[in-house]
Amino acid sequence: MIARFLIAAALVALPLPLPALAQGAPRADYPKVLDMRARAEVENRILKERLDTIVPAIMRERGVDMWILVARENFEEPVVATMLDAESLAARRRTILVFHDPGNSRPVERFTVSRYGLGGLFDPAWVPEKQPDQWTRLAEIVRERNPKRVAINSSKLTAYADGMTLSAWDEMSAAFGPELMRRVVRDEVLAVRWLETRTPAEMKMYPEIVRLAHAMIGEAFSNKVITPGKTTTDDVVWWYRDKVASLGLTAWFQPSVSISRQGEAKSLDGDTVIQKGDMLWTDFGITYLRLSTDTQQNAYVLKDGETQAPKGLRDGLAANNRVQDALTSNFRAGDTGNAVLARARAAAIAQGLKPSIYSHPIGYHGHGAGPSIGFWDNQNPDPRGEGKVHPNTAWSIELSATAPVPEWGGQEIGFKTEEDAYFDGRRVTYIDGRQTELYLIGGN
Repeated sequence: MIARFLIAAALVALPLPLPALAQGAPRADYPKVLDMRARAEVENRILKERLDTIVPAIMRERGVDMWILVARENFEEPVVATMLDAESLAARRRTILVFHDPGNSRPVERFTVSRYGLGGLFDPAWVPEKQPDQWTRLAEIVRERNPKRVAINSSKLTAYADGMTLSAWDEMSAAFGPELMRRVVRDEVLAVRWLETRTPAEMKMYPEIVRLAHAMIGEAFSNKVITPGKTTTDDVVWWYRDKVASLGLTAWFQPSVSISRQGEAKSLDGDTVIQKGDMLWTDFGITYLRLSTDTQQNAYVLKDGETQAPKGLRDGLAANNRVQDALTSNFRAGDTGNAVLARARAAAIAQGLKPSIYSHPIGYHGHGAGPSIGFWDNQNPDPRGEGKVHPNTAWSIELSATAPVPEWGGQEIGFKTEEDAYFDGRRVTYIDGRQTELYLIGGN
């Protein structure tokens, strides 16, 4: 009797087998978000460094000794908007910025043709009581410095370099007269080079900005936000918007959430209820400390008893990662975006992949200034891809790989991702890593 009791007690004491834990993509922790005063200090420090270093470099690169930018209140010029200090916020009345390179390696002068300076970054160069006309004062500054080539922002191809309006051109022409106007050149490169170039200080803080976006995606694609059979894709979209607002950040576009579902030929979104067995996709971007993110990631909603996504879905994401590798390994400084696209597509297709590549620069703007590398609706050379790829630029590596899912009867799915990266002139590195595993939702 005692022996049987001891055996029974021993069996009770043995640990019972535990259910396998779901293993998916790790979720990022939220980095600290600065208060507004601290943000302003960071933004102003970085802006001064950019004005001190990037502007002289690109003006000399272009052979320009004066650069004039014009904006108006409530009608912002894209470059001027990025050159204002954190307290100025926007153009006031008419804001005219002037850069002058005196040559002989002397510092580039910075003026604002206005009554007030801009955060100590631009010297005020207009006293209306002495010269009532703002355009006449601008002409006086130009004559005093006698530049050979005066650049203004004008471009048919990119809005980022098309800041000079027709009315501003007319008024400037009248004030300058024929002799000065012969020195004016319409330039579409200076604006792009200013906007696309990233500094070491920016790249030091960019990983935390991207991590913020990754953390929000990880939380959105979790049991905390999604209850299968109840939560809709629109519920997740508006959760994003509320979360961004609660952190004092900006969503630069409306987030997207959609479903790939077995037996459904097209993706589902809107008021569609998320169900077990769905693969979820999101497109989400924020702006913080003036830098933007643009991220697409994926998740799987576990069925009862599952601890991982079907192998076909995992293989589809792996195929996407291989297309990413084909693209990032084919960046070359000085090549056009079109050339990079052609090489990357050839490399991916040679591996038996079905790629679609539509990547773009990122930085001050989500769809940033610089050459595009393909479009989802055009995988051929495009005029917007004719610009050169430069070092010290940030990119959204945006693309898809189409692959069959055997567990879904061979149904073909477009596996779409987008991860932010940095090109230093030699290689491309992901700013805060990339997704190589699906987030898992539900489970035991």
